[in-house]
This record gives sequence, C-alpha cells and structure tokens, in this order.
Amino acid sequence: MAFTLPALPYAHDALEPHIDKQTMEIHHGKHHQAYVDNLNKAIAGTPNEGKSLEDLVAKAGSISPAVRNNGGGHWNHSFFWEILGPNAGGKPSGKLADAINSTFGSFEAFQEKFNAAGTTRFGSGWAWLIVKDDKLEVSSTPNQDNPLMDVAEVKGTPILGVDVWEHAYYLKYQNKRPDYLKAIWNAIDWKKVAARYEKAQAVVAH
Repeated sequence: MAFTLPALPYAHDALEPHIDKQTMEIHHGKHHQAYVDNLNKAIAGTPNEGKSLEDLVAKAGSISPAVRNNGGGHWNHSFFWEILGPNAGGKPSGKLADAINSTFGSFEAFQEKFNAAGTTRFGSGWAWLIVKDDKLEVSSTPNQDNPLMDVAEVKGTPILGVDVWEHAYYLKYQNKRPDYLKAIWNAIDWKKVAARYEKAQAVVAH
C-alpha cells in the first residue's frame, strides 16, 4: 500500500499571521508531497514495500538514505501539521505544564531552551520536546531525522516538533529563524501536545 499525503487538519490560511497561507500551501502541497512521492519510489519492489512508516523510521540506520530521508520527511511533517492549529498558543496546563515546570524551571525557560535548540541546529533540521525515560528533554535532529530513529543522538518519544528547514519560514521570515521560532508558539495546540504526552506516559507505565 503506497503512502499518501494526509490532508491538512485546517485551512491553509488558518495559522495567519504566524505562518502565512502561501508557505502552508507550498510546504504541505509541494514539499511534503515530494517526500511521500519519493518514499513510494524508493520502497517500490523492495522488502520495505508494505512496511509501516513507524517500522521504516525505527530502522533508519539500516535502510537506504532515500528511504531514511523521505520516510523521516513524511513522518515529521505528518506529526508537525497535527500539533499546530488555529486559535492555539498560550501555555499548556495540567500534567504537561507540571512536567515542564519541574523539568525546566518554568514555561519561559523551556521556550528559551527549545528556541536555542532550533536556532543552533546548523543547516536544516528539527527541534523536539521528547519523553525519554519518563522525563522531558529538548533535543534537535539534522535533516529529516527524528528521535524515534535508531540513529538519533538523543532517542525518545516526540510530543512536540518544529521544522527549522528554511522552506518552513523563508517566504515570511527570510533568514530570520529566531523570529519564526518566536512566532510559532502562537500556533502550537497544547491540547494535542498534552495528549501525546499522556500517551507517551501510558506507554512507559505499561
């Protein structure tokens, strides 16, 4: 079964003014579509055909660069669209807020650490908030890698991820990645992030 591009869960202009409509149209419809198309080409007629995206990502170190890069691109972007939303932003509440405060000292200190991870990631990549050994941790990955991969420097379960490739922000923010990272907090849906946190906690408890 070939992979397909998931529909955006909101309109292309729903994240304005933080992420502009044109960037969303190109990022989702062209960049993400290309990862899906190239992944399907890379697995066609190979033992990886028919495997789940999670299986491919988990074995990133032993698959071809084309499958690793495009499989990562498909997984990362599918995750990214889900944790963004209109009328979002603000701060998390409940267990996630408690965990952030106890781990980083405050929500603002967490934001600072996360933004630093995204800003200092050389070239293209992602910044992440993950659950590792039942604790929260901020990390970053190069290219389309993610913390679920066996090759990740810091492994864990992602609950928040932000794309810091230039294609995610260049039309609106040009080369000002810190401005984009500052603005994207207004589009993060903390209910979705909290749901992922609780799911990750349940897995650990199990």
